[in-house]
Amino acid sequence: MRVIVPDTLKYFCISEAIAFYLQKYVQYRKRKIFVGKQKFIDLMDLIKKNKGEKFLLLCSDIHKDEIPEILDENKIDYTKAVIYKTVCSDLSDLSDVKYDMLVFFSPSGIKSLFQNFPDFKQNNTRIATFGSTTAAAAIEAGLILDIGAPMPNAPSMTMAIENYIKEANKGK
Repeated sequence: MRVIVPDTLKYFCISEAIAFYLQKYVQYRKRKIFVGKQKFIDLMDLIKKNKGEKFLLLCSDIHKDEIPEILDENKIDYTKAVIYKTVCSDLSDLSDVKYDMLVFFSPSGIKSLFQNFPDFKQNNTRIATFGSTTAAAAIEAGLILDIGAPMPNAPSMTMAIENYIKEANKGK
């Protein structure tokens, strides 16, 4: 199905990264794109200024209830649209592979690990997570968290891993 999107449509993006991604696929010139600083709450002032508009909240089947709750509290007219479903990949062919580090960007990644390898033992494998909910899911699953991002000194996962390696190699 093809939908013609009017030039008057406004886009509200949580981060610049999302806005840049959107820019690749949308004719950007005439569109109004509003960008937050990394969290949904950062967008609320902009959304409130456009309170008379109807919003479409694009999300996964697994999402935080925080965003709809904030929209409801502020009496924003929105419709939630689940546009993708999170599924665990079959990783059974990797059962004999040992990794120095596993990096997770969502709680569903932690779930996938234990769904594929129910007897997983961390041993010397380092665990890295991006975001507080992913870190909480790792800890709740009994994993020892070695690297967390974002942090003030490491806003990206690559910077967090680089800092960890530098620290681990001090004095060697």
